[in-house]
Amino acid sequence: MTIAGTGKGPTRRQAIAGAIIMSAGVAMRPARIRAEGEEISHTAESIHQETQYSASRERVFDALMSTKQFDRIIHIASGRDITSLGTEPTAISRDVGGAFTIFGGHILGRNIELVVNQRIVQAWRVADWAPGLYSIARFELVEQGGGTRIIFDHTGFPQGLGQHLADGWRSHYWQPLEKFLAESSH
Repeated sequence: MTIAGTGKGPTRRQAIAGAIIMSAGVAMRPARIRAEGEEISHTAESIHQETQYSASRERVFDALMSTKQFDRIIHIASGRDITSLGTEPTAISRDVGGAFTIFGGHILGRNIELVVNQRIVQAWRVADWAPGLYSIARFELVEQGGGTRIIFDHTGFPQGLGQHLADGWRSHYWQPLEKFLAESSH
């Protein structure tokens, strides 16, 4: 870069001043960047939870992917018959691309990736979300000691629902799953 009409580069002071002005301009940009109709949000919510169970990965995977076993988890979570949560029966496919419907049809989606006893990735939605809107729920099952750690990540859900969904995962999945695994190990 040369200074107009001099054939010389900027002085050290000019270079420092230019860098400060450029830095200030970058720092003052909004959290959303627009580029020809695109927006990138830097405020997206996500959920990361880790839970530990004294059951094998096979046992945990089966509990999450078996219609009959998950019905029992729902019953533990709700303390009542699952039909009171909605009209749809629990149905969980064990195939990639297969559908699932749980909590009386209140939660539904499709299996995106299944690695038996290791990973479950689902396109997951609440029935009253806008049509076609799915989030991603990822369950990583990690062997730890004699048990299993679930490393769970949930992304892509509507903004403002993070705390509600995080509480729901704890009260409707992790706590009843723990009770189910404890009572079924006897």
